[in-house]
Amino acid sequence: MKQLARDVTERATRTPDAIAVVDGEGTHTTAEVAEAARELARVLEAATDGPATVLIRADNSWRTVAAAIAVGLTGGLLGVMSGHANKSEFDIAMEDLQPDVVVADGPLGEVWDLAGHGFVLAGNALAGWEVYGPADSSSRGVERWKGGAVAAMTSGSTGRPKCVIQTEDALRYAGQSTIEAVGLEPGDAIGALVPLSSAAAICFGMYLPAMLGGAMVADAKWNPERAVALLRDNAVAWTMLVPTMALQLTLVDGADGALSAMKAMTVGGGPMNQNSLHSAETKLGTTFLRVFGMSEALGHTTPLPGDDVEVRLGRDGRPFPGTVSRVVDEKGNVLGAGEIGSLQVRGPSVFLGYARGGLPVAPDVTEDGFLATGDRAVLFDDGCVSIRGREKDLIIRGGRNIDINEVEAALAGIAGIHQVCVVPVPDPVLGERAAALVVPDGRAPGLEEIRRDLEAADFPKFKWPEFVIEVDSLPQSRVGKLDRAGAATLAASLSGGGTG
Repeated sequence: MKQLARDVTERATRTPDAIAVVDGEGTHTTAEVAEAARELARVLEAATDGPATVLIRADNSWRTVAAAIAVGLTGGLLGVMSGHANKSEFDIAMEDLQPDVVVADGPLGEVWDLAGHGFVLAGNALAGWEVYGPADSSSRGVERWKGGAVAAMTSGSTGRPKCVIQTEDALRYAGQSTIEAVGLEPGDAIGALVPLSSAAAICFGMYLPAMLGGAMVADAKWNPERAVALLRDNAVAWTMLVPTMALQLTLVDGADGALSAMKAMTVGGGPMNQNSLHSAETKLGTTFLRVFGMSEALGHTTPLPGDDVEVRLGRDGRPFPGTVSRVVDEKGNVLGAGEIGSLQVRGPSVFLGYARGGLPVAPDVTEDGFLATGDRAVLFDDGCVSIRGREKDLIIRGGRNIDINEVEAALAGIAGIHQVCVVPVPDPVLGERAAALVVPDGRAPGLEEIRRDLEAADFPKFKWPEFVIEVDSLPQSRVGKLDRAGAATLAASLSGGGTG
């Protein structure tokens, strides 16, 4: 975050009264944010004996911007984590990231058991937030991150959340590519309505507006009515939302034409329907850009605002300049346009690796440097990508990934469940919801009983099933294997009459 710190502090000297952030607490000038960053930087420098890995309780406010600048000023690495993370999720972050410093609002110190992890209170900053450092003031150093600048947890496609390490160059590349594609100009206001606790949200919601010199217009908690007002009243030029959020905006009273001043809205991160998106953009009065991206390769495709509807909303964009996407078969042979295969990507926004044991573990790539995305896709002659589903079993609920195998493992340990199969059922707003087909062992537990057991096990709430359907047996293929496609069809037909 060193370049970001230089950019903002220089801007604070040149145009101190320019608005840097609009959030739930009001408006904050560039000078105010820069001063808050310097205050935090002083506390960080006193807490450790060198540049530190700093884990921030990220929120959609001026604090996250100031924290990023402070970490840049001190030469550290910024880690971001949701304030809704439970202790088990924080424990995983501790194992993988091994931060030197944690910055959070007061109650999280107890929720995350910072004292139990060896942290001591080192000071206060960001209008009363607490800074916890190591008891001996020693830093593990940031050379271990091999140039990494930001770390963010992602639910990914495995049971264990993954901590993605990205460089500042990757953030700037993805941000600048978006600026050029959308036609954004210096000083344009940018919406930050997706929680700033993921690599993509940090890149496009926080870093991009700070790099552009415009206001970050943020809200602490998603509320469609408030979001429409914020985007309209602050003349936001661009924002990125998951499809669920974008569609919810259209249900707000007075939403007709409310976003006509917006140059474009990027949508990605969940199932998307061309007709639904087109109806939504027409009602809101703006232009939607359907994209494909991932924390491991930040936002690496986009259409252009001038493309026709079929390209903008029926496909998933073209690779950013300098990024190459290709589709291969099961043997790794490159396929031609129109052929379905496994999507691979190579480019400047591909990540350094996953944090494991306090170090980045580089991703597996092909000999010529391509990263497998885990998606099935088709490429068109014009370079557009069309995603055709995940290669692994995932439910994408409102833009968040739920690993089916992880949920099944949690449910299988509950008394009264003999067999279980978790599948997605379609939802017009969230895209997909989780349904569990359960073969009972005696009396089958109901949905509320299952949720109590999952809560007691500290299982993340967003992964809980929303339908529990009792069946005599699970669908099987001709060779006796679980037929997941058949299970999904069955769940979709029964979910309205199941326990949900």
